[in-house]
Amino acid sequence: MLTRLGLALIWLLHFLPLKGLAKLGQGLGNLLYAFGRERRQVALTNLRLCYPKLPEAEREQLARAHFRAFGRSFLERGLLWWSPPETIRRLVRVEGLEHLRAADGRPVILFVPHFVGLDMGWTRLTLELDMVSIYAQQKNFYFNAALYKGRMRFGDSKLLSRQEGVRQAIRSMKAGQPFYYLPDMDYGQRDTIFVPFFGVPAATITGLSRLTRMTGAAVIPCVTRMLPGGAGYVVELGAPWDDFPGESIEADTLRMNAWIEHRVGDMPEQYYWVHKRFKTRPKGEKKPY
Repeated sequence: MLTRLGLALIWLLHFLPLKGLAKLGQGLGNLLYAFGRERRQVALTNLRLCYPKLPEAEREQLARAHFRAFGRSFLERGLLWWSPPETIRRLVRVEGLEHLRAADGRPVILFVPHFVGLDMGWTRLTLELDMVSIYAQQKNFYFNAALYKGRMRFGDSKLLSRQEGVRQAIRSMKAGQPFYYLPDMDYGQRDTIFVPFFGVPAATITGLSRLTRMTGAAVIPCVTRMLPGGAGYVVELGAPWDDFPGESIEADTLRMNAWIEHRVGDMPEQYYWVHKRFKTRPKGEKKPY
């Protein structure tokens, strides 16, 4: 019942101008920071590990800014789920679409790190072309249904559960659908290696390297930036990576993490710090959370 009431509220709020909705989202983020003790501690732990030289007060300030951005992204999903296409086109600008067009029949992996605007990026790009992605099913039935339906509004894209694996995604890639791929979370020890992320060994899946080797795909980095003050979003598509895959899977995975670090440096408050990125540890090492 509470979930359905919450979804109804998000539906009502999506009629607001983006600037007003952004302010409400930031307020929600402040509340989540104040009362969400577990996720607050996760974010602060991640920031302590990744920015050990940053004064504690500045890490706390960064964590608060992240929660405000997260609160915005949560409420602004209503725009994706119920706004008409012309509104989404106006609020979310795409830069670098020519890199995707230039693939010219070659399989494409859109490499998408976990910044808070990634849902905006997915929906905006589905207004331009059909894609395929893999998502984690949510525990709450009603929220999961709303999330799935909202992400599948436009075109003929495919959204696969993790239980379905990547085989269907590979078939879709070979049929011409770019793979909107999010490989930067801690999924446990399966198919992972430990490579540094901000200098900390992180269990990192090797799928970007393996899929590229398997399919010959072009890897195009894709980051969606949330603009300040309710000014909208920008989907940034970069040039395809040169010399990828490289000499080894380990080198490729290290390159991936290093690239994410670089982009996090551009907008650190927008990276998904509430995820337990370092929960899987090398044997004998204490878990930080």
